[in-house]
Amino acid sequence: MALQVDTTTVSPPSTLLALSEGWRAILEASTLIPSMPFLRNLPRGDGHPVYVLPGFMADSQSTAMLRRWLERQGYEAIPWGFGRNLGPRGILMERLIVTVGDIARERGQRVSLVGQSLGGVFAREIAKVIPEHVRQVITLGSPFRQTSTNGTAPAVMRLFEMATGEQADDLKRAMGDISRPAPVPSTAIYSRTDGIANWKTCIEEETPLTDNVEVYASHCGMGFNPAIYYVVGDRLAQHADKWRKFERNGLRGFVYPDAIYAARRTRSIEV
Repeated sequence: MALQVDTTTVSPPSTLLALSEGWRAILEASTLIPSMPFLRNLPRGDGHPVYVLPGFMADSQSTAMLRRWLERQGYEAIPWGFGRNLGPRGILMERLIVTVGDIARERGQRVSLVGQSLGGVFAREIAKVIPEHVRQVITLGSPFRQTSTNGTAPAVMRLFEMATGEQADDLKRAMGDISRPAPVPSTAIYSRTDGIANWKTCIEEETPLTDNVEVYASHCGMGFNPAIYYVVGDRLAQHADKWRKFERNGLRGFVYPDAIYAARRTRSIEV
């Protein structure tokens, strides 16, 4: 059944979650190196290009660890190359679309897009314009789901509006229906303990080409969380034309406590 989102209850994450973002992100990063021997057991990549987009106010340095790991796994991990992500300013979206199209044509392969937070919002919009050049999209805590209320931490939203020089609602209207899924396989990784974006704004509409994977994570630590690396590696290792939803059987069920997935097996859920 289709996933329904109750937009009347979408509010910013609690102050406690927001204030704990820093130390939780450090904790997640501290578990990544010890997890590397386990993560190396994932299937090797086929060498296809993976374009990695950073979150709001971050640059390619924030995705360096993820890209290094992707390179070791056998992919061509490409930084986004546009400095600090200050939001959809000027012709940035057009430049991103041209960049991804050029990568696909030069390599002769479709490009996988991995975007953290706002970077994931951009990734989905790129895939909507040039789906023929995009293999799949993976978003990490990306608040692309339009709601009747604002589910982002107030301080971050104010910073976003200052950086872009526009009101968030005006930008949403200018970008069109950002909730609409891209016409390519898409996996949304989200956390109900996200201290920046309400998790309900980070989930895909249920279709045969979309999946939502819950993790235990902070918002800022998603680029260093080994459980997320595992999902990203699993998604990217799939054959280009044989995409499937993430399996949660066995021990994975203890690591990925997906309320949406559980509801899918029983009855529709209003989240």
